[in-house]
Amino acid sequence: MTHDETYWTQRYHNNQTQWDTGAVTTPLKEYFDQLTDQTQRILIPGCGNAYEAAYLYQSGFKNVVIIDIAQQPLELFGANHPEFPKNRLICRDFFELEDSFDLVIEQTFFCALHPSQRQAYAVKMHELLKPNGRLVGLLFEDELYTDHPPYGGSADEYQAYFLDHFEFHVFERCYNSIKPRQGRELFINLLKK
Repeated sequence: MTHDETYWTQRYHNNQTQWDTGAVTTPLKEYFDQLTDQTQRILIPGCGNAYEAAYLYQSGFKNVVIIDIAQQPLELFGANHPEFPKNRLICRDFFELEDSFDLVIEQTFFCALHPSQRQAYAVKMHELLKPNGRLVGLLFEDELYTDHPPYGGSADEYQAYFLDHFEFHVFERCYNSIKPRQGRELFINLLKK
């Protein structure tokens, strides 16, 4: 079972966006704050309200691209951040994207995909990343749900998807999660093989 544009648009229309934290979360903010190369191309898939993109852009990272299958969050982001280039707001299925990036940021996109799509996610991330590119972000290590997003899972399960495609620089329980997510997140920093 996959969830299409209609499904996600309906979630936004009905304000069923419990994943929305209202701001960039601490683990990602702290990671962003130690980045020095502001020229790198950064992708944020399944971006939703894209607090991460706003934070990066305002911090001087001008090569940020966001993609979501639903138009509504992209329109809202564009209205709230008119300085952000419109051609970097992409409404499309992530799996159809053809481009290349130095860094991909994971924030609640993986858990929004049905578990049957997880191997394809790892393959697509590898494909989208340039040599020495990184996939960095957060994965829920939690049971969550089996019949609708957010889908849960375990570190052991997740590692199996990425082993063939990435070197693991960090893959561990997150120490600085926001309070509602404490003890439920893994921080990942994976280098493309």
